[in-house]
Amino acid sequence: MNTQPVSDAILCGDCLAVMAGLPDECVDLIVTSPPYADNRKKTYGGIHPDEYVDWFMPRAEQMQRILKPTGTFVLNIKEKVVEGERHTYVLELILEMRRQGWLWTEEFVWHKRNSYPGKWSNRFRDSWERCIQFNKQRQFQMNQDAVMVPMGDWAKSRLARLSETDQQRDESKVGSGFGKNVSNWVGRDMAYPTNVLHFATECSNKGHSAAFPEVIPEWFIKLFTRPGDMVLDPFAGSGTTAVVARRLRRHFIGIEILPEYCAIAEQALESVQPYLITE
Repeated sequence: MNTQPVSDAILCGDCLAVMAGLPDECVDLIVTSPPYADNRKKTYGGIHPDEYVDWFMPRAEQMQRILKPTGTFVLNIKEKVVEGERHTYVLELILEMRRQGWLWTEEFVWHKRNSYPGKWSNRFRDSWERCIQFNKQRQFQMNQDAVMVPMGDWAKSRLARLSETDQQRDESKVGSGFGKNVSNWVGRDMAYPTNVLHFATECSNKGHSAAFPEVIPEWFIKLFTRPGDMVLDPFAGSGTTAVVARRLRRHFIGIEILPEYCAIAEQALESVQPYLITE
């Protein structure tokens, strides 16, 4: 077993085997979007929804081993419709990961704000996906100030006319925080976001059949890491997470099973210039 992880590299191979060669507790953040059940058959062969949990769990075990105790795992994944109803493989995966020892800490909804219309006989277009947060322990690294957003126009009217209820609501019961007391936001220019992320999908596939939009890993890298930390994407595809990590001055490891995508990722990294972080 290595004592130091490979750093700032795209490693070509099955992530199950590659992660087995990484040392324990060497990664600060894992953020990834694996092939969804039965999707990308021409690219990755496809995994049947009924077999997905069994396929994923050995990989989750390796991720659990190499993630630092204060680290976070963010999984972008989506259900599949099978014979007219949503398959339960994502829910089954969450339950199995909890049995493996992961904490299901949070779930972010990625709202695809540029989704094009669609209609089927019994449903409409999906315009959202899950970004599920798992942790190894209840205390983990999190820099919420790094993802703050402008207060918005609602503050001009809502905060100007606070009701007694708004001013008397309880403070947070889970440590430091503003809880439900809206009056805490009076006079502030920035606010913390919700767990609904309004991000557009990637318009250019960058040579990959399902390119990850850069804004997704960027948001989570800012939230859960600091400059110099290690970011892992075990399903690297065209290298989007690695590119963003380098730009944000984080170390990275990208793992991709197909050599042609490894080459695309390495080429993309060549043109990335890190910029000064002001967090």
